[in-house]
Amino acid sequence: MDLTFSIDEKKIETNRSQFEISPLQEGFGHTLGNSLRRALLTALPGAAITNVKFSGAQHQFTTLPGVKEDLVEVILNFKKVRLSSQSEKPVTIKIDQVGSGQVVAGDIKTPATVRVINKNLVLAHLADKKTKLAVEMIVEQGFGYSPADERKASQSTVGLIPIDAIFTPILKVNYFIDNTRVGRVTNYDKLTIDILTDGTITPKKALKEAAKILVTYFNYIYIPNEKAKKTIKEKSPRVLKLSVAELDLSARTINALEKGGYKTAGDILRVSSRDLMEVKNLGKKSIALIGKILRKQGVDWV
Repeated sequence: MDLTFSIDEKKIETNRSQFEISPLQEGFGHTLGNSLRRALLTALPGAAITNVKFSGAQHQFTTLPGVKEDLVEVILNFKKVRLSSQSEKPVTIKIDQVGSGQVVAGDIKTPATVRVINKNLVLAHLADKKTKLAVEMIVEQGFGYSPADERKASQSTVGLIPIDAIFTPILKVNYFIDNTRVGRVTNYDKLTIDILTDGTITPKKALKEAAKILVTYFNYIYIPNEKAKKTIKEKSPRVLKLSVAELDLSARTINALEKGGYKTAGDILRVSSRDLMEVKNLGKKSIALIGKILRKQGVDWV
């Protein structure tokens, strides 16, 4: 099979590009397009606000004096804040605004490891000079989408409100297929992928990262399980016999693993992360954390 094709980028607007990939053998346009689209939407890492704490409020179903919006609306605006974080650990960022006017994402005070992308996003309106909006937010890294329910079990601080987190840096991705001609043959595919990001990553880099992830999975198919089995055999019995309770996981995650029949690290290593997704009450964030902890133990687990 001839794998000679070209990839041309056409920039549509800021953070949006179209990539034309052609000529492809008939049928491979959809094969590549669908795979890349799914990887772009679900597998690229990003950062998001996962918890908020308002000074003067214990829960989101209330209002703050002088703030035009209720807290539910303010929280919805916080979900739209796009950030990049270089820290693998949760990071606290803050807003401390006093006086009338708009409060925008650019007013958020961040450490050097966190950067706010859409600084002009309006978060709230303050009515007068005495009105104050003081908020603490926690930023974490993750993949895809994480509902607030996944973090309720770990909530220990009074007034800390978990919110839905959109980690994926991809705002929109579509693909479509056209016929293209090579010499007298007219049934080749031309794949066009339209990618819009949130500004934390360029469309070109996002496409490359998605392709790299797919290559990793295909390599495991091409070299079936030999590497995984070898990795398990090479690990000391101590690592394999570690109970899930010894892996520094949340109580919710430990309970979910044990109920699913995974008592030790060895049990986890015998399946893939995709298999673990079928365990009830285990989300992508929890599985990503399990992978990170196992890697610290020297185990290559996918």
